[in-house]
Amino acid sequence: MGLLSAASLATLVFCAPGYPGAAGDAQPLVDQFAGAAAAASGWPAGSLSAVYDPTDEGGLAKLERADGVLAFVPYPFFVEHGAQLHLAPLVQADVTDVGPQQRWTLVAKSGRVTSAKSMAGYTLLSAAGYAPDFVRHAALRGWDLPPDVKIEPTGQILSALRRAAAGEPVAVLLDQTQAAALPSLPFAAQLNTLFESAELPVALIVVVDSRVAATRAKALQTGLLKMTPASGGADSLGPLRLRGFVLPKLPSRAAAP
Repeated sequence: MGLLSAASLATLVFCAPGYPGAAGDAQPLVDQFAGAAAAASGWPAGSLSAVYDPTDEGGLAKLERADGVLAFVPYPFFVEHGAQLHLAPLVQADVTDVGPQQRWTLVAKSGRVTSAKSMAGYTLLSAAGYAPDFVRHAALRGWDLPPDVKIEPTGQILSALRRAAAGEPVAVLLDQTQAAALPSLPFAAQLNTLFESAELPVALIVVVDSRVAATRAKALQTGLLKMTPASGGADSLGPLRLRGFVLPKLPSRAAAP
């Protein structure tokens, strides 16, 4: 795959599977971010565009195109597809009210699950359910799910928690924001925390398949690290729930592809 030249148009693909949001609603926000990122990095005006896709399949399709040279993806997406797409992290997102790292929490009906083995035959629901490798080997590393556990994606976390609380053979894997809201639910006492992950990145901006020349990628990394609300980036960061970016801090298992 040829490297992107300085005059070429690059596309930053925002892919957010598992979370609510329509491409049309998000497009003005990612357009604004792309313009600000290019300016901060010294890239030519108009050389960086952006596109949003709320699905795993749609994001993958966009990253197969030659102009899909960069991606802004949740960490589960990176774990699931990083090797296949040759994703190389540039920066890690510092997310408002969460930070650059988060823990994932596994919950189920109180008294129903006493060990990982007792989850045999269960269905595990999560916003990250599209990424079973992430679920089994990153979020639940140390909690060995039985092979017959079905891992399924859902954008309806509240409904999934109700099913678990009602006694269905369902467990739910929550991100940090969802787990923080759990105690406020009227049926929270019927659910039990089974496992909590180590701290893992929330999201990353990555280069796809070495499609950006090293000098341009370095300039972009430097520019992104300088983008903060205090530096004038509030208009482009705030609507995306970002405080800025930090250098990638990946678990040892997830070295850069």
